[in-house]
Amino acid sequence: MLRTHTCGELRTDNVGEEVILTGWVQRLRDKGGMLWIDLRDRYGITQLAFEEGLTSANLFEQARSLGREFVIKAVGKVVERYAKNDKMATGDIEIRVSRLEVINPSKIPPFLIEDETDGGDDLRMKYRYLDLRRSPVRHNLELRHRMMREVRSYLDNHYFIEVETPVLIKSTPEGARDFVVPSRMNAGEFYALPQSPQTFKQLLMVAGFDKYYQIVKCFRDEDLRADRQPEFTQIDCELAFVTQEDILNRFEGLIRHLFEKVKGVHIERLPRMTYADAMKFYGSDKPDTRFDMRFVELNGIAKNKGFKVFDDAELVVGINAKGAAAYTRKQLDELTDFVKRPQIGATGLVYARVNEDGSIKSSVDKFFSAEDLQAWAAAFHAQPGDLLLILAGPADKTRKALNELRLEMGTQLGLRDKNVFSPLWVVDFPLLEWDEHSQRYHAMHHPFTSPKPEDIDLIDDRPGDIRANAYDMVINGVEVGGGSIRIHDRRLQEQMFRLLGFSKEEAKAQFGFLMEAFEYGAPPHGGIAFGFDRLCSLFGGSDSIRDYIAFPKNNSGRDVMIDAPSPIAQEQLDELHIRMKNLPH
Repeated sequence: MLRTHTCGELRTDNVGEEVILTGWVQRLRDKGGMLWIDLRDRYGITQLAFEEGLTSANLFEQARSLGREFVIKAVGKVVERYAKNDKMATGDIEIRVSRLEVINPSKIPPFLIEDETDGGDDLRMKYRYLDLRRSPVRHNLELRHRMMREVRSYLDNHYFIEVETPVLIKSTPEGARDFVVPSRMNAGEFYALPQSPQTFKQLLMVAGFDKYYQIVKCFRDEDLRADRQPEFTQIDCELAFVTQEDILNRFEGLIRHLFEKVKGVHIERLPRMTYADAMKFYGSDKPDTRFDMRFVELNGIAKNKGFKVFDDAELVVGINAKGAAAYTRKQLDELTDFVKRPQIGATGLVYARVNEDGSIKSSVDKFFSAEDLQAWAAAFHAQPGDLLLILAGPADKTRKALNELRLEMGTQLGLRDKNVFSPLWVVDFPLLEWDEHSQRYHAMHHPFTSPKPEDIDLIDDRPGDIRANAYDMVINGVEVGGGSIRIHDRRLQEQMFRLLGFSKEEAKAQFGFLMEAFEYGAPPHGGIAFGFDRLCSLFGGSDSIRDYIAFPKNNSGRDVMIDAPSPIAQEQLDELHIRMKNLPH
């Protein structure tokens, strides 16, 4: 080894030892007769000391000539520091250097490699290998490593087997767009990269591997944002001979295990909320339950009072922002502008303050009596100092807008603490959703999700009312995982394909292998997949999954470091039987 110790492990117990350290020059402090170098590696920082009179002149000048990010080897004795640094793990000692070797010099980095850097996102992504030297980024990947290790530990202890499934698979029309890979040996035919190992893990259940998992790369060619990447990682799991209750209990256990081992946080048993209640009381199927502020519907007490906005609305609904009655007119106008943004889509905002004496002042006083407003306050369980915020309009659109307002108020009032975790299960999703554009049903989750047994009789007459045997895990308003009990009967699977608009020929061409497998003793089975990148960002307190991926893509799906995607040579295109038209110059 080129080193005897790392830059993060030496302590006062090592005083007097001769050691060899290697690493990168973090910074150099030159005080004339004294010179210090902070030497950094993955494990920490150790201070190297040089002093005129104790250090040879040649060595002193050699140290003075070093630059940031030089890779060096230092030989010296561990001594106790006079001025200790309690902010460093190695802050009680330093190395009195006797020999120094430059292993590799470095150009001046394009940004400061410090915890607080001067590099913007684009620059740091271009030089990601330098960004990865920074402690915050390294800590993020260390967190990811710990989480991956604990996932495997928990599942291994419950007799799951890790099985790798193919990366080159068949393209299917359902779900997001596939990334496709041309086949050189099969002209005009293409593989797809998997959006999920869904059918393979079901086939593993048919094969008798009753507890499967895989920490697996998946791919979706879709529009990107902070919490999406074209390639992402899932904790993918499937079990046979289970009910929904079995799966919820097992994977609730996984999440509690991760919080306990990685964060040192004890999580109580996860509450459950139906999809219908989530939409009614939060306007979202992934509610943030760190704070209350549940929706209160006012149709029965606010309509037919002469206020046209309410009278003409399908739904009048609001939230109680407790303690926010002191909001100024300027702040209320900003909230009105917020809900009127195109991406939120409300036409306006009505508010009412509950004063300290219990009286109520609203923005629509001329339409409502004092008794009417007191009825509002009673519906909201409002107390003096509370602020009532009310929207009206089409039911679905209004709930969606109020959800955004609720989250905004939660942020403004400091109720969305990233160190507080509120997980829950959302259950009883609709099996199908109607698409006006295509005039047909689409699967809410995927075509292999089983209906709830008590709703199967609705397939022919009321398919839109069928509830799915499906479940999502939500933490702090983020969907971190979802799954379902699967269909394991060929006849029911064929019925589902018909509901989704597949012809018999299309169903056979796309999924004939799966339906045939169901005829060879398929057990009842179900599973779940967790977005591993999202879990990591949630545990790390970040809004972006990019911070927890070693080499992420940008919002355009590009890797700016290696400049991918990029054109390929005409010879390669010819081998793949691809003819390109209208290529950009």
